[in-house]
Amino acid sequence: MIKILLLTDFSSEYSRNILKGIVKYSKEQGCWAFQRMPLYYRMVYGETGVLDWAKKWNADAIIALLKDVNVESLNDLHIPIIVQNYRDRNRHVSNLTGNYHGTGVMAARFFMNKGYKQFAYYGFKGSIWSRERVDGYRDEIEKHNYSLYVFEDMPLDKEEWSYNNTELAQWLEELPKPIALFACDDHFALRISETCNICNIKIPDEVAILGVDNDELLCNISDPPLSSIKVDAVNGGYQAGKLLHQLINKEISPPVNIVVEPLMIENRGSTDKYAVSNKHIRHILNYIDNNYINPVSVTELVKQVPLSRRALEKKFKSETNDTLYQYIQNCRINTFKRLLLTSNDSLFDIALQSGFDNYKNVFRVFKKYNTISPAEYRRRYTNNKIEDPTDIDAF
Repeated sequence: MIKILLLTDFSSEYSRNILKGIVKYSKEQGCWAFQRMPLYYRMVYGETGVLDWAKKWNADAIIALLKDVNVESLNDLHIPIIVQNYRDRNRHVSNLTGNYHGTGVMAARFFMNKGYKQFAYYGFKGSIWSRERVDGYRDEIEKHNYSLYVFEDMPLDKEEWSYNNTELAQWLEELPKPIALFACDDHFALRISETCNICNIKIPDEVAILGVDNDELLCNISDPPLSSIKVDAVNGGYQAGKLLHQLINKEISPPVNIVVEPLMIENRGSTDKYAVSNKHIRHILNYIDNNYINPVSVTELVKQVPLSRRALEKKFKSETNDTLYQYIQNCRINTFKRLLLTSNDSLFDIALQSGFDNYKNVFRVFKKYNTISPAEYRRRYTNNKIEDPTDIDAF
């Protein structure tokens, strides 16, 4: 039996999804056992107690949250360790990390497609995931010569998740409106939502809010519900389980990093507005959103507003940073990706449901946006095998 010691409490949606993936892999292999380190034990006995616990239980491997223990001290156990990094990545062990920079880029592009030209970020100074998310967000925004307003909480010694509501409220009130606000995760996004409601700042009319991790409980207790970036945490956990197995069997040598990718944005009420000044472009955006699964041509869009084709294309590009064609394709690709991950339908059926009338063209378009084929995307991010051979042949 393989024994895995978990040195983290898995209280967040992200960490629970990581654990789900690890458990999924373990069930496929059989004969795995897990042991969580009680929080009181670490507090009372410190790192020496952790080492003694691991030795007493005869653990075969450890998954640890870096802020909780000194990883170097665990090397004395001479067993594989995967760090779910928090403050920084550790160069000497395998890291369960994330494409945090890419998550920030995804957030910026999402807001710019909605016409926003003013941006804010609310984060946490003590973590690598917050630091790199704001870097990605800023890098993408500055490509288009926009500015970014940043507010970062400083962790207190024993109350890392506490925050100054008064300072946050003042910052929110002083921000230019309307503004697109990206929070480092859903906990921080909920703080923004709650503070806006206290200060009578309208969401999303004045402040549009986007979080990360798609914690459905946190997102849906917000008023309005929070939009959030869903990350590939379950598959990340699955890959962590696989990596641990390989390390235990000495099939590979550490360190090997696992990178959790951002997948898609779950759009809810907190971002359900377009920040475009031109009423005709707002009409076109709403029209596309309601009709992109049907055949929609630029010629048809021109008929919707009193603008020439050239004027419409120029104004649309100015407001959203995308051409009309690109925007329509983005809508279809995003729906296609969501259905790939959430349904068992064939790729052919999903293509039709997403608005692609020529399903053979989906392979080219999808690969352009995601670098891999639809079949590979589904396999990689759901661990599902495609059983229909026509899916592989067609795509």
